[in-house]
Amino acid sequence: MAAKIWPVVKLATKVTIAGGALYVTYDSGLVGNSEQGSQALQKAKAAVPPALQEWMNYFGLQTQLPTLPQVEFSPVKAWNSGVRWTISALSEAPTKASQYTNQGLQYLKDLSK
Repeated sequence: MAAKIWPVVKLATKVTIAGGALYVTYDSGLVGNSEQGSQALQKAKAAVPPALQEWMNYFGLQTQLPTLPQVEFSPVKAWNSGVRWTISALSEAPTKASQYTNQGLQYLKDLSK
């Protein structure tokens, strides 16, 4: 009987972990728009160093954490520039394919002369 229940328990555990991870991701705003992602990044920057310090004190480690580097990076701008570049490349793809085809045909014509 236990041999039949064990796969079900394993599956339930995996589904629970995956569902919990999805819930936390959605709840923290990582799945939303770029503004929510930027806010989630700021929350993480504020929460992680104190949590690390607390765990280090708990385990008795006496090391100094390095300071966080100041990086001026805006996920909002990076996301928008990536989307613009991708859409631009997709919209120019038929024209570029036609140009490259014509260049290839011209090259073959020049070779056959």
